[in-house]
Amino acid sequence: MASDTPAPEAPFDSFGAYGPAGTGGEEWNPTEDSLRAQSRSGGRHRVVKQRSNFARSSTVLGVGVIAAVGAGGLATAQEKPPVAIALPDLDLPDASALPGIGDLIGGSEKSSGESTGVTNNPQPLTALTYTTPADASSADAPAGTKQQADAGEALRARILQQAEQQQAAADAAEKEAAQKAAAEKAAAEAAAKAEAAEKAAAEAKKKAEAEAAAKAEAERLAKLAASYALPTSSYTITSTYGQAGSMWSSGYHTGLDFAAPTGTPVKAVHSGTVKSAGWSGSYGYRIVLELEDGTEIWYCHLSSMTVGAGQSVGTGETIGRVGATGNVTGPHLHLEVHTPSGDGVDPAGWLRSKGLGV
Repeated sequence: MASDTPAPEAPFDSFGAYGPAGTGGEEWNPTEDSLRAQSRSGGRHRVVKQRSNFARSSTVLGVGVIAAVGAGGLATAQEKPPVAIALPDLDLPDASALPGIGDLIGGSEKSSGESTGVTNNPQPLTALTYTTPADASSADAPAGTKQQADAGEALRARILQQAEQQQAAADAAEKEAAQKAAAEKAAAEAAAKAEAAEKAAAEAKKKAEAEAAAKAEAERLAKLAASYALPTSSYTITSTYGQAGSMWSSGYHTGLDFAAPTGTPVKAVHSGTVKSAGWSGSYGYRIVLELEDGTEIWYCHLSSMTVGAGQSVGTGETIGRVGATGNVTGPHLHLEVHTPSGDGVDPAGWLRSKGLGV
């Protein structure tokens, strides 16, 4: 039997858009929990910390990088030649055999083409070709390729030019070093030659000077020999200057003895003036001849004298004769030489200095 009492409804929870629905007539407040927390924490409302600017900047930077890479890929693709894409041949039915299509294209293809103004496609439907715009494929790509070729050629030319310049600099440096070494070698050789020539010239000059000096000395001695003469001839040297002995009052011999026979001529050794002529004690008869420079020549033990005081005589002129007067043991000529200051010297050395050999 039917009852008019309605059946009890099964309890269930209703759900809203963001969770269980509230009771009928109650509006759901999503901030209710946060407001309760605020009331429990003292009335302060804490705001959730937002993300830093660095995160947002990183996101923007990543998007920019991706965009740049995509733009670079597009630019690179435009520079590439067209790529042909081929599809496999499909066995398609004729369009006129399709239901409901044949009536629409019942006319000839020529009339439909002329009426619609659509030209036939020379390419079959089975071939699909990807092409770039005419201006990009025919103008931009060759221009970019040409620019790349020109840049590469310019770089290659620059590298070759730098290599040539470096090689030229190295060659110039090597040439300069070789020239410098050659110049230094030539300078050293020239200096050595100059030094050798200077040394040879100095030696030649020294030798020439020595020869000239020897020649001058020989000429001088020749002139002296011509202007000086030995005091006698045919003689024998019996006593020399400085010889010691008790027979001489001074203890030594003060002159040079020329032993010769009595009467042997005695000559003037050089031109001069007779200072004195006469007896002189142990010297016997003596003649003192004064030369132009003041030197005195003493002729002693003469047997006779042919000149007097104040008389001028010449070289080689006879002024007396050998004798044995005074303190003697035999006939001889005792010859003494005194300087202008009065000192006695060795007669043999003095005669040799005048170019006369004794």
